[in-house]
Amino acid sequence: MDLSFYTAAVGANAQQGRMNIIANNLANINTEGYKAQSAGFVDLLYNKYYKAASKDPETGCGARVEKTDILYEQGGTMPTGGAYDFAITGAGFFALYDPGTGDVFYTRNGHFSLSEYGPNVFYLINDQKCLVLDKDFNIILVDTDDEGQELGIGVFDFNSKEGMLLKGDNKYMAVEKNGSPFLNDRAVLNRGRLEMGNVDLAYEMSRVIETQRAYQMSLKMVQTSDEIEQTINNLR
Repeated sequence: MDLSFYTAAVGANAQQGRMNIIANNLANINTEGYKAQSAGFVDLLYNKYYKAASKDPETGCGARVEKTDILYEQGGTMPTGGAYDFAITGAGFFALYDPGTGDVFYTRNGHFSLSEYGPNVFYLINDQKCLVLDKDFNIILVDTDDEGQELGIGVFDFNSKEGMLLKGDNKYMAVEKNGSPFLNDRAVLNRGRLEMGNVDLAYEMSRVIETQRAYQMSLKMVQTSDEIEQTINNLR
């Protein structure tokens, strides 16, 4: 009975974790550049029901959320008319440099603005004051007197996006297994537009129902195990 309590409890906890991820997707459905996430589950330890036997069925101990997978599919774009708004058509990310930490982040959110560098010269930055990088990984200086200036914003991609770290505010950090970033010349920058989140509302709502039912079943298992324990105690 102790195992049934444990299995049910960790199952309910896993479904709560999945619900938190779904709720985060729904909360960011209108966030520029947001990429939908999903929970990745793994099985916990298995035990043989009869340890002396070699071919007896194994009993599981439930599952837990091991990782959060990111869906990098293209989202729809929306016209904004902003002079420094950019949407990427195709694969890849904008590269951002954080002068406070020296870290390089990657994002699909192309809502940029200007930070003054000198007379009529500005840095191109994002909403978190990170510097936008060009195709050579250099910071971009914008001359507001030059209306036809080519900004040269870089769009970088990776051979593998699996395991990229979420750093908040729609920023990602590459890890060793992602490999080195490379310039994606096939990507197209659309000025005056922003990419919206790729969250599918109907799909997320179906996952809400599925997760709620799984959570309820886990709690029902806890209740049933408790009733069985009470019956056994009464028999004594």
